[in-house]
Amino acid sequence: MSNGKPFRPPFSRGDGERGGDFPAAEREVLALWDRLGAFPRSVHERPKSKSFIFYDGPPFATGLPHYGHLVANTLKDIVPRYWTMRGFRVERRFGWDTHGLPVEMDVEKKLGLNGPGDVRALGIGEFNETCRANVLTYVDEWKKTITRLGRWVDFEHDYKTMDLSFMESVWWAFSELWNKGLVYQGRRVMPYSWRLSTPLSNFEAGLDYRDVDDPALTVKLAVDGQPGTYLLIWTTTPWTLPSNLGVAVGEAIDYVRARHEDGNTYVVARDLVKAVLGDKCEIVGTLPGKELVGWTYQPLFPFFADQRAQGAFRVIASGHVTTTDGTGLVHMAPAFGEDDFEACKQAGIALVEPVDDEGRFTAQVPPYAGQHVKDADKQIIHDLKARHLVFKHGTVRHAYPYCYRSGTPLIYKTTPSWYVKVEPLRDAMVKNNAQIHWVPAFVGEKRFENWLKEARDWSISRSRFWGTPIPLWRSDDGDYHCVASVQELERLSGQHIDDIHPHKIDHVTFEKDGKRWRRVADVFDCWFESGSMPYAQLHYPFEEKQQFESGFPAQFIAEGLDQTRGWFYTLLVLSTALFDQPAFKNVIVNGLVLAEDGQKMSKRLKNYPDPAKVLESYGADALRAYLINSPVVRAEPLRFSEAGVREVVRTVLLPLANAWSFFVTYANVDKWQPRDLERAPPPAERPELDRWVLSVLQSLVREVNAQMEGYYLYKVVPPMLAFIDDLTNWYIRRSRRRFWRSVDDPRAQGDKACAYATLYEVLTTFARVLAPVLPFVTESLYQSLVVEPGAARAGADSVHLCDYPVVEAAKIDLEVERQMTVVRRVVALGRALREQHKLKTRQPLARFTVVTHDEPARAALQHHRELVLDELNVKELSIVQDDAELATLSFKANFKTLGKRLGPKMKAAADDIAAFTRAQWGVLDGGGTVVVQGEPVGKGDVLVTRSARGEVVVATDAELTVALDTALTPELRREWLLREVTTGVNAFRKDDGLEVHDRPSVTVAVPADLVAWFTERADEIGNEVTASRVTVTGVWPADARAIVADEWKVGVVIQGDFEFDEQA
Repeated sequence: MSNGKPFRPPFSRGDGERGGDFPAAEREVLALWDRLGAFPRSVHERPKSKSFIFYDGPPFATGLPHYGHLVANTLKDIVPRYWTMRGFRVERRFGWDTHGLPVEMDVEKKLGLNGPGDVRALGIGEFNETCRANVLTYVDEWKKTITRLGRWVDFEHDYKTMDLSFMESVWWAFSELWNKGLVYQGRRVMPYSWRLSTPLSNFEAGLDYRDVDDPALTVKLAVDGQPGTYLLIWTTTPWTLPSNLGVAVGEAIDYVRARHEDGNTYVVARDLVKAVLGDKCEIVGTLPGKELVGWTYQPLFPFFADQRAQGAFRVIASGHVTTTDGTGLVHMAPAFGEDDFEACKQAGIALVEPVDDEGRFTAQVPPYAGQHVKDADKQIIHDLKARHLVFKHGTVRHAYPYCYRSGTPLIYKTTPSWYVKVEPLRDAMVKNNAQIHWVPAFVGEKRFENWLKEARDWSISRSRFWGTPIPLWRSDDGDYHCVASVQELERLSGQHIDDIHPHKIDHVTFEKDGKRWRRVADVFDCWFESGSMPYAQLHYPFEEKQQFESGFPAQFIAEGLDQTRGWFYTLLVLSTALFDQPAFKNVIVNGLVLAEDGQKMSKRLKNYPDPAKVLESYGADALRAYLINSPVVRAEPLRFSEAGVREVVRTVLLPLANAWSFFVTYANVDKWQPRDLERAPPPAERPELDRWVLSVLQSLVREVNAQMEGYYLYKVVPPMLAFIDDLTNWYIRRSRRRFWRSVDDPRAQGDKACAYATLYEVLTTFARVLAPVLPFVTESLYQSLVVEPGAARAGADSVHLCDYPVVEAAKIDLEVERQMTVVRRVVALGRALREQHKLKTRQPLARFTVVTHDEPARAALQHHRELVLDELNVKELSIVQDDAELATLSFKANFKTLGKRLGPKMKAAADDIAAFTRAQWGVLDGGGTVVVQGEPVGKGDVLVTRSARGEVVVATDAELTVALDTALTPELRREWLLREVTTGVNAFRKDDGLEVHDRPSVTVAVPADLVAWFTERADEIGNEVTASRVTVTGVWPADARAIVADEWKVGVVIQGDFEFDEQA
């Protein structure tokens, strides 16, 4: 079972040299995994018949990974590691989003191009080949960072959306939608990126909203046949005013004619008179909106005056008109507003569109031709003011959509596009969404479901170049043919096809049905490609048919909250349309990682630390633990703090390493080996402290498995970290003397066997429990305690190749756990009292009192009396049901709970409660009620304050009250001095470089009046400082080192002729 070698301590290599820190140790683990082939073995050694399917959302490799990526990649590592250790085959294939706007923007910048016109002038072929060459610019950096994070993922067999096999599956998916009648071409008002000259989908437009200041312009429209009467319209987009063709009103909204101090009469909604006109007006008439319908007015500009003959420049009714802002009359420019487009279409008003693909005015509006629409705002306002048509000009701050790729403001513009019919799929998508387990639940049940219920038809075409071409060929007479595969295109064209990027097939035409067919120009929205990855990564249905169909939907995916309108959405749209199933069964959604000041992380502002430097400074385990034990795994924002990562090292990794180091130190001294496990009695026969920690460990195993099966990572990490505290700050601290005792002491042998067996089992089992979350330190620990001593089972030469622990219910003793919980609560209260009142921990005190009505709690404290006395360094423990001797009580009414119930009787009730007796409080404390002013009052309705009597300090924790007697006697002061001396001697031992097995002789020089008292306790001092002999003297040795404690000065000499423990 073991080879007899000493255990390797933390941060040391096989040659005995110290590694020095967590990052250095992690680098050694990375090298170990490579030597072992640990990751591929973890996959291939699990049966294909027991697969756990995971989909990895593809990032773009056009930028470096940021903290948001690191959160998602940590989630994507923890869950697959867990299910691998549960015996499942979890293939993890990395993927890359290689098409679309992010790539094109990068290449345009590198080539000095500015928009589609420049691209066409360069040549689409040259542009696309440059995209191909640059698309994987940062792949090496991604691989380095993700590997350094500790994520196990297959980069060697990665998929790319630009691979011919992937693109062909995208064609197949589109052809299926086409054949189902779910694709159409339409001209609608879409969010439009003038910088990229392409429409965006509605969900893309929602990815980057910014608060901006825009003009707020109220404009006068002269009503025909009513001199001096004007309709007032309001807009934040003055550039759309030259395209105004109508005014919309609400038929059920009441409007007024109001004579203003400027002599004109204005028509506005009645509810908005004050907001628009102020107090300096006189209402001269009221009329419902339906009576305004049909009124006509003078065009603001002459450019499209000829449209009046086709019904333009009149008032129409529309259901989208409200009185929440503006004037209640809505400016209609049907080419530039979704509601405008639909309302004018219903009213028979044709649209005009004097704006080109790059957002510039055309020659249809001569004064502004060539100007960008946003730049033209100022001149348009100036021109309207010059004609006295501006009633009011201000600014408004509002949220406005920006192009999430170029960072420029979007406009809304009519654009021809190919659409997938999503609206008919809404109910099916909602049904399929109900089958998905969302973590946290609110994302799926609220945010995502609400989005699905309002889902719009999806614009899937982009007027761009580098992407999968839409596989539609159009005949000269306007028919379309959808090509479903490369083979079909080869058959139709008679040409060999080995690349289907646009520049490779745009020239491919074919004869069919007596007609010549040519490809349409657009490419797919890259979201259509990423939404196709479940089948496209496998080249389905052309290959791997059985593999895909048997593994769909995936068991698990994970991405950020923004993907509710991105990848999560497109996956569900396509899986519903193609298979009427969800694409995934379980999803963990992470929130946004912000800079420490709460702002968005910005390269320009440099308001966050470099992830690579954080990894190298603190290690991946620290970063992983920090991220996963934060609000970000509950889909909430996280303000990233480097100090928080540093704190994880201090509170999590160092305590765990110290526990490991403690075990190794004493096991090596006593030459304990894993084969010695059989010498220990079974757990049920071991001391209570051992049974407690084994029970807590197995309860943790049960809890972690339950929460991991539910994908509740935010419920998994806190109990794991709490267990480290249980282990280090309670079990090991309470067990130190058990390990210190000499192995030659017959009384110690049985207890040491129990202690070693217990701590070894706890450390090696906990390493497997913790392995998916902290893969590095657990691997180091496992190698030190299991592999290197020769105790690993065959094939388990990495902790990640082990089976995940399953609960051993026989080791769980809930009563022992409950009792120890009570004890620790009491001890924590006692320690807090000491700290609050600056009572030194090493200063013994006379009495500690616990007040509780709970019988099981009193029994637990009685059973653990000696433990409480030792922990709190007190001489006597008193357990009582009443604190009358300790404190006086004062009472106040809880106005929050009683105010509404008692109303006018509240003041009298407050006086009654202030006069409560201890007996009345006893009734409430026992769960009863007392009638006050005719109303039953319970414990929660009364605020109680305890004031200590005499030299006693008091603290309360719900059902428990504790008190410390702070009076100090001469005897208690001497005992404190003794503890200061033993602490000082142990500090000198450390300074002198003594090991735990070194047993020097120690001389202690004390004041003459203390010699006899210290001499009586020489053996106690020797046990505490691991000395072979302790001599007490009243004479100060010449070479003594001093320990100063208040008014006392003690000298210490440690002799150098050590006695070594025979087991050392």
